[in-house]
Order: sequence, then C-alpha cells, then structure tokens
Amino acid sequence: MKNNFNVRYAASPKEVKSFDTVRLREEFLIENLMENNSINLVYTHYDRFIVGGVVPTDFSLKLETFEALKSDCFLDRRELGIINVGGSGSVLVDGELFELDYKEALYVGRSHQEVIFDSDDATNPAKFYLNSAPAHKVFPTKKISKNDAEVVELGSMETANARTIKKLIVNSVAETCQVQMGMTELKSGSVWNTMPAHVHDRRMEVYFYFEIPEDQAVCHFMGEPQETRHIWMGNNQAVISPPWSIHSGSGTSNYTFIWGMAGENLDYGDMDFCKINELK
Repeated sequence: MKNNFNVRYAASPKEVKSFDTVRLREEFLIENLMENNSINLVYTHYDRFIVGGVVPTDFSLKLETFEALKSDCFLDRRELGIINVGGSGSVLVDGELFELDYKEALYVGRSHQEVIFDSDDATNPAKFYLNSAPAHKVFPTKKISKNDAEVVELGSMETANARTIKKLIVNSVAETCQVQMGMTELKSGSVWNTMPAHVHDRRMEVYFYFEIPEDQAVCHFMGEPQETRHIWMGNNQAVISPPWSIHSGSGTSNYTFIWGMAGENLDYGDMDFCKINELK
C-alpha cells in the first residue's frame, strides 16, 4: 500500500501571470490521483483543502493522518466528502459500513477515528474521490444516493453546454461545515462547462474530470477574467481553482466532472459572473 501526501502552496494572480505551461501544471494540476492499492492526497493552502484518490484493489485501504495535519487522526479537525467514480465498493466509518455504487456519495463528519475503503471486485475496483476541509462542528455521516441528489438542467445544445448538475454534498441535502460537492454531466454533443464563467472570492474550488474517452481531452480555463490561462487535462485528473480564478472547461467530447468547494460561504448561487465577450 502507498500513502502519498504532498503540499501545494497558494499563488497570487500577479505571480500566475508569469507562469509558463510547466509551472502552471505543477502548481494547479493533479495528475495521478487514482492508482491501484494507493491513497494519494494533495493538501492545498487555498482554504486548507485536501484532494484525494483511493483505489483499494488487492486489499482494504485505511485513511491515515499525516505529519502536516498535526493530529492523531485524519478527521480530528476535518470533515470529508467522498464520491465513488469506479466499481462498487464500501467505506467503513468507525465500524459502520456504507456501500457506494458508481456516482454515489458519502459525507463523513468530524472526529471519526477510522475510515477504511474497500472494493467489491478487484478486477473492477472502486475509485473513491475525496475532498476534505477543516470543520468547526460535528455533523452526522450520511450517504447520498443518486435519488437523493438535487438535479438542475442547464445550458442548451445551441451553445454546446447542455448539462445536468447533481448537487450531492450540499447543505440542502446533508449538513456540512465547509465542504460542498456535486457532479456535472455534459450531454452528448455538448462540451462547455461553467459557461458563462464566474469567480467567487469567498471560496475556492477543485474540478475533477472523468468519463473522458481515452483518446480525448478537456481544456480547463483558469485565471482572472481579463488574464486567462489554460491547462489540458485527461481522465481522472483534478485541477485547483483559487478564489480569484475562473474555472471552466471545454472538451473534445462530452465528459463528467465533480466540483468541490470550501470557504466561508455555503451558498451555491454566490457567483460573480463574467460576460463571455469580455473574457481575455
């Protein structure tokens, strides 16, 4: 078993203006989240957010604390959002078993001592995508099935952004301190997500792209509205979006992505929109 943990520091928009392609990818792109028999975690200084991937293939995997957290257990002062993007599996939380099928979610509250991940079938392992943020209060652990999600239809085929938004771990579905997670599915023939683009200065965000065909890609756009940059991404990769940055993408085919947020505001509609014809 491998437990990999690394830290990403925050960068200001003034710094990012000088980044070349390599530096931009080093700072914001997370490439190797889903590896068999591994837990991979990235700790970003934007809102102390942790992004992770867990793929239990040949044996169960336990979520351990790390030196950077200065805590006895991973969830001593944190909450955790989990979405399964692989085969069926389960999460054992202090002895209570939660079974998660494809695209189902689990919210785990602060102060739990033990979180163990497992797959039902090693030939088609579960792939657990994780988001975690500091928590000030204990809220109940809750599974969110596909039927529990709040569903919103947005966009149109004419603007190539017809999409279905499924709000999974949001306060209207499960009480949380900071973490908010959901999923956006692009319809066949549509490629644009989060367009018109927006920023929200009171919270950061991470996008995790999946269901991208092997020979296709997504171009993720970031940066200040008047100073945008782009990062080409493949399947099962994530990208960190600072509070000052837009976060939008266009694919060479349709795809799905998970959005995860943390910050001082839990209002999903708290967005400062950017006019499409004013982006630069």
